[in-house]
Amino acid sequence: MTSVAGSEAALVGFGKSDWDAYETSWDFNTLPLLSPDHRGETLEATYTRLRAHWQGISDEMQRLEEENNRIFIDAYGLQDELTPDVPIEEITVTCNPAYRYGVKNDTEANEARLRADTMAEFLSYAVGCMFGRYSLDAPGLILANQGERLEDYLARVPEPRFMPDADNVIPVLDENWFPDDIVERFRLFLRVTFGEAHFRENLRYIEDALGKDIRKYFTKDFYADHVKRYKKRPIYWMFSSPKGTFNALIYMHRYRGDTVSVLLNDYLREFITKLEGERARLYKLADDPTATQGHRTKALKDAAKLATQIDELHEWERDVVFPLAQQKIEIDLDDGVKANYPKFGDALKKIPGLS
Repeated sequence: MTSVAGSEAALVGFGKSDWDAYETSWDFNTLPLLSPDHRGETLEATYTRLRAHWQGISDEMQRLEEENNRIFIDAYGLQDELTPDVPIEEITVTCNPAYRYGVKNDTEANEARLRADTMAEFLSYAVGCMFGRYSLDAPGLILANQGERLEDYLARVPEPRFMPDADNVIPVLDENWFPDDIVERFRLFLRVTFGEAHFRENLRYIEDALGKDIRKYFTKDFYADHVKRYKKRPIYWMFSSPKGTFNALIYMHRYRGDTVSVLLNDYLREFITKLEGERARLYKLADDPTATQGHRTKALKDAAKLATQIDELHEWERDVVFPLAQQKIEIDLDDGVKANYPKFGDALKKIPGLS
């Protein structure tokens, strides 16, 4: 029989290991999903192994707590007053869905939610690797000091399997307008981590778990999830136009005085130029006598939508982003997100309590 002290030590160890499996822990090293201990041929097989490991932890913690209860009940003669049983929802580790989500949902719903959250955590870790906060080739934080650059990353990880973004600006748009588009970067990350052979199957597994395609998740849900994960103190900041036509992420620890200028010149203005080119193509199609009436009508409608978006972006550029770029605002990480985020005003996506 395990001693009470031994049981307590084991329970504390399980709890710490569970806490450190999430990137908000100071002692986070890497994602459990990427651990060789759980690796399967596909992402689905890997998750199945990881889920069995998590279940084993919950079961063992439940057994240890019930064993401790029996020892105390026997020691004090409380057999007629107490039971040693511990409900599974009282096993307080995040990897236990009954505790994490409660028991109001049925088991199947909780399992689906756990799988979706685990895939969202995978995408979050991927973004961390895109910015160089994390690396597939070294544990823990890599770039986490103010103003660090790609050169600092390469000094610590000379030959990375997955290269971080060079300029600390990652566009998050409705289509693949840029080579470092967040969706394309994630596709590469998935290929690097789980291989080319099962890439499409793995991508489909993620999208099935999330209930939507990757681009929709990144454009509609990722930032809200990130803000929630970091309790309204995001470390990645979303530059976003008023109606969301243009969005791009930066990593606050890599922010420099010229970051907004890079976003303005290399992304926002370039995006406007691309939209103007697409609008011109659509107007040409709308006037093409060889095109069907349906194609011409749709082209005219799409061109009008683009014209509205272009006007939005020109106004945002003129009134918000260009003046901000000229200011070359400096931030101090020691002041925290709450002090620094509002300095960028209408350039950043609104977060209640920060703006």
